[in-house]
Amino acid sequence: MVAKTPEGISLENLSKRASVYIDPDCDLYLELQYLQSRADFNKCTCFDLSLLAPGKKPNLKTFQDVQSLIQQGKKREAKLVLRENSWPTNSPIRSQLWPALCTQHHVGKTMLDGFYWDMVNQVFGTTELPEKPIMLPPFVDSTHCLPYHLTRKGRAVADRVVSVLGYACPDITYSPTLYPITAILLHFMSEEECYHCMASLVAPKDKVFITQTKLLYEVTWKTVMQIAKKHAKSAVLYLSRLCPGQKSERIFMDWCWWILGGLPFPHLVRVMDCFFHEGIKVFYRVALAILILFHKHSTATNSEWDADTIKNDIDNALPKFCKNIPVSPAKLLRTAFSIRALSSTYISRIFLKTEMVLKSKSVLSGSKQMVRSRSSDNLPTSQSQVNVQMMSHTLTIREGAHSPDVRVLSMGVFPTQAIKSKVCDQDDLFTLWSWLPVRITMYQPVLLYTTEEHGCSLTTFYVRVEQHEPTLLMIKTCNNEVFGAYCSSRWFERNLKDDRGQRQAYFGTGETFLFSLYPERAKYPWVGIEGDKGLGHASELFMAADSKMITIGGGEGQAIWMDENIRFGKTDRCQTFNNPPLCASGDFEIRVLEVYGFVECE
Repeated sequence: MVAKTPEGISLENLSKRASVYIDPDCDLYLELQYLQSRADFNKCTCFDLSLLAPGKKPNLKTFQDVQSLIQQGKKREAKLVLRENSWPTNSPIRSQLWPALCTQHHVGKTMLDGFYWDMVNQVFGTTELPEKPIMLPPFVDSTHCLPYHLTRKGRAVADRVVSVLGYACPDITYSPTLYPITAILLHFMSEEECYHCMASLVAPKDKVFITQTKLLYEVTWKTVMQIAKKHAKSAVLYLSRLCPGQKSERIFMDWCWWILGGLPFPHLVRVMDCFFHEGIKVFYRVALAILILFHKHSTATNSEWDADTIKNDIDNALPKFCKNIPVSPAKLLRTAFSIRALSSTYISRIFLKTEMVLKSKSVLSGSKQMVRSRSSDNLPTSQSQVNVQMMSHTLTIREGAHSPDVRVLSMGVFPTQAIKSKVCDQDDLFTLWSWLPVRITMYQPVLLYTTEEHGCSLTTFYVRVEQHEPTLLMIKTCNNEVFGAYCSSRWFERNLKDDRGQRQAYFGTGETFLFSLYPERAKYPWVGIEGDKGLGHASELFMAADSKMITIGGGEGQAIWMDENIRFGKTDRCQTFNNPPLCASGDFEIRVLEVYGFVECE
């Protein structure tokens, strides 16, 4: 006799779900696989085997029950139902439940039917799924693109959803959890529904679901570490003894991957049931529960998790524990939600305090200590950003095979084919565009000055360029080397005087960077972004100019120097950008200089 779940599904066919994105032959991480992997199979680790006994059926709530609570605004009651109802991993309820849970958080106008496919067609030029791999936005962490055994088609669909989301939301700059959550959703819904769910999860301002910047990603793991010191104190002390110093802190950096990358799929699905309703605080609680259970089982008599084993591989100890977690999904959630005095208000207070501390530290340390550039004034409004996104052809995606960088994908990408450059070809422009600050890509590039048309004169250069901010300088030498600089401030600032009435030698901000496109492609950002210390004044020599020359970068050399005739120049290593000489000989003769400014799209 073949055992069946209460819903009449054969236990051996638990992986045969109705998702077109799942390969039944390799979908081996569901209940059956997990149960068979456990030595204590009969102890019921994934779901209650007693439910399979004849005549017994679980008293599980239906989608209509949960939907009614949500529609009535009874969020607390809905929360309790979601926490307590252990629907089987492949229960059809999630095809309705998860979209309803996610879209309740949607901000703004409701998306019209077909909106997603219009976006797909706009971004890719077709709604057909491309055969070649889709370039993912730069906010995706390629090491954590967890597919959860999606088929090849399923992974391509996940790639497309994330890419369109990055195109529609250019403010997302770092979000490693976004891809795995997309992949999870595709187990239970269509591509279009998945996009709508993800768009709803990244939109809320009052509740965090998915962090979207590096700062907030760091805030989350530090928040987990802080609350763990109080609510999982014994576990934290145990880990601290095993790895004194900074190593214990490093363990917490991977906290969300204990859940998304470590837990068996049945456990993860039940966590997501609650996450889609309550937000990231569910992950916080589950992370604490993992710590508590890890400490309990690793300190138990005859435990396989002895201190020496953990100490020798401390970085992988918690992920390994999660993969073979010795409790059921229900027990994991009970442990998580039974932690007392861990209110949303308390978590929010720790989160905000941590965020403020990190922001203040970055300013004091100088890692982000940049003078505010006027290029952030008069930025496009939200609506004009939408207009830019809607008009963009995203050439980088349609011609992805020719594009050397993926960053452009997540911005309000401007069609670089509008630039007719004598210095760069389209491939170079794609690369260069991917290096620009995101907000600048929402502007239209305009050729301000070129030696080909305006002659070789520093005076003419100033007349045509000095009031524009920022500017992009591109140089092609007589030896065909191509390099240049993104200059964050107006060249007019060479005339500004300090409090003592003296002209300032150097000006500019830490957004300035150097680049090389031929023979090598490389970007050389300001050393202060990496937090380099001890360089003092030499690390802030961004731009300098007078009637005889212009200079970019300084300190033990000048990265780019050009004479008043814009004919000859030299390049050397400098402390501001820690760059090598941008051409082999160090001295160069200019064949073409082009300078671009940026204006708001009409």
